[in-house]
Amino acid sequence: MKIIKTIAELHEVLAPAYDAKQTIGLVPTMGYLHEGHQTLAKAAVAENDIVVLSDFVNPTQFGPNEDYEAYPRDLARDARVAEEVGVHYIFAPSVEEMYPHQGGITFEAGPASNILCGATRPGHFNGVLQVVTKLFQIVRPTNAYFGQKDAQQLAIIQMLVRDYNIPVVIRPIPIVREEDGLAKSSRNVFLTAEERALAPQLFATLQTLRKNYEQFDEAAAIQAIETATKGKVDYIQLLSYPDLQPPKATDQQLILATALYYSNVRLIDNIIFEVGEARV
Repeated sequence: MKIIKTIAELHEVLAPAYDAKQTIGLVPTMGYLHEGHQTLAKAAVAENDIVVLSDFVNPTQFGPNEDYEAYPRDLARDARVAEEVGVHYIFAPSVEEMYPHQGGITFEAGPASNILCGATRPGHFNGVLQVVTKLFQIVRPTNAYFGQKDAQQLAIIQMLVRDYNIPVVIRPIPIVREEDGLAKSSRNVFLTAEERALAPQLFATLQTLRKNYEQFDEAAAIQAIETATKGKVDYIQLLSYPDLQPPKATDQQLILATALYYSNVRLIDNIIFEVGEARV
């Protein structure tokens, strides 16, 4: 495995793959790799000839109250993790390499960025689209891998690729869960013993709401989740997918997305489903 820090060098090492029409998988990350990133990378390795994992803390997606400088960074550790799962190249550019010019062109992620988790992070998804678009142009991947747990981010990127005809296949990777159904997260260690015992009820309640999605009522859903989990709901919404709009009769996919506060942690979870499979 090789660490590459410039766009020119990345193009040089990928040139033979382009010429041979090999498949290239891209796993975009901000580094400090964890089990979720490993799952994405393993899928990319299984499905592509060459895998590039980007390791770049993107400053344009941090808000004024979010500490970009404090974000954890450990490239040497990331390299060991990536090599273990078979990644071929880590692309770890500097900010100056990624953003050498400031021409004033910006991204607007649209209405889908102002709800769910985006409601409290104005501008965040504009920065996400900016860096993801650059990575698509730089790497020219066949497939790009994103986790379903960050469903709003995934949906906005899927809309970007769909609406602007970007020639890459977005590969959503399902949420990795504990045996009891709780979505895996590094934040789970902050749950108290009582909260950890109740937290799996978040996913269980989502499953019940999915089966009865035609009768979805936000207030009732909040009460059901809070009763089952003893937490405090931040939001629970049923939306079209990937457009993240109020459901219509013609929608083929829907998402139930929620966020829940406990004493020292905020959990997120979601279920994306085909309308015809809702009661399965």
